Amino acid sequence: MQENRSFDHYFGTFPGADGFPRNTDGSFAVCSPDPGTGSCIAPFHDPNDANAGGPHGSQDALRDVDDGMMDGFVTQQLAAKNCRNPQSLTCAGANRHDVMGYHDDREIPNYWAYARRFVLLDHMFEPNASWSLPAHLFMVSAWSASCATPDPMSCVSDIDLLGCRPGSHCDFAWTDLTWLLHKAGVSWKYYLAEGSEPDCEDGALDCAPVPQLPSVQGIWNPLPGFDTVKEDGELGNVVGLDQFFSDVKDCRLPSVSWVIPDDAQSEHPPASVAAGQSYVTGLVNTIAQSPFWNSSAIFLSWDDWGGFYDHVVPPNVDVNGYGLRVPGLVISPYVKPGTIDHQVLSFDAYARFIEDIFLAGQRLDPRTDGRPDPRPDVRESQPVLGDLMNDFDFSQQPGAPLVLTP
Repeated sequence: MQENRSFDHYFGTFPGADGFPRNTDGSFAVCSPDPGTGSCIAPFHDPNDANAGGPHGSQDALRDVDDGMMDGFVTQQLAAKNCRNPQSLTCAGANRHDVMGYHDDREIPNYWAYARRFVLLDHMFEPNASWSLPAHLFMVSAWSASCATPDPMSCVSDIDLLGCRPGSHCDFAWTDLTWLLHKAGVSWKYYLAEGSEPDCEDGALDCAPVPQLPSVQGIWNPLPGFDTVKEDGELGNVVGLDQFFSDVKDCRLPSVSWVIPDDAQSEHPPASVAAGQSYVTGLVNTIAQSPFWNSSAIFLSWDDWGGFYDHVVPPNVDVNGYGLRVPGLVISPYVKPGTIDHQVLSFDAYARFIEDIFLAGQRLDPRTDGRPDPRPDVRESQPVLGDLMNDFDFSQQPGAPLVLTP
């Protein structure tokens, strides 16, 4: 899981994908108004390795979407820019409206190579219309909530989580996916790069760095805050990123793995796009060049849109989302090669895939998982949600790995 990029920002010009709408003359048919000049800023190629992006809290998502007009991006970036230092990236990026900029295979050739060879998901939506912590909670538990007590029934939906700021230790009392994996005897680990957290509280654009450690609950490391993980005695399953490479080398990779970067590798603005792509390429190469390749499915996504423009209106599935579109790639020897998957998907589809493969289809359902909570619905069973199984053909000969230069 990488950070803060919209689908159009990375794949808006990818052939065959649902990218930027165009006029008959090939020009872009969409734009975002600049309230200061009255002009409307169209998408443009941005060769810069570092971007500023825009604010990305729940209110920013609402204003970006603007009742389906998808035209609030420039306004939100300009409202959030900090020009106390005119040389700062947030100031310069806002002045050139870089939320409307896009990258292509000139800046992200490896991501485009994966998309050409494997599967590109062009309707993958952030599960919630908000910032990083709620997105990571959905990734491991299909819900984001605030809990008044350790009783799961005290939890209520919350996609802002303003009380869970860096350095705080919120109690996540509801059931997460590792609870089901543990009960079924399915091995798992959460590999976390040690360094600094790659996001700020409530989607702010600037903040003081906060250390990121496997033993410390944080924005990108929510599992230590789950009562289920503590009760199962599995806090030790949250480990440093170096352990990922050791586990592959020693043939100890668990059945289910989450791999999380630190700030420098995350692609979270203003972090380097190239550094993030290099880091991801190294992870994929590690699996591709190991005995695990022929039994692996690698899912690559970005946790939220980071304020960058996207033209597709998010579906409304419940009180929590969906949020805006983010890139998604599926890399495996068993995918249908060269596919663009147009299904409506969200991070709930990742949970559903894990449940179908390893848990015989059991869901994070408070009626059946033994730990009732008041989540509004079982997200993996939403009728609108597509099925990642459709991207695979397990009857085919395993495809060869694609090893790329980081």
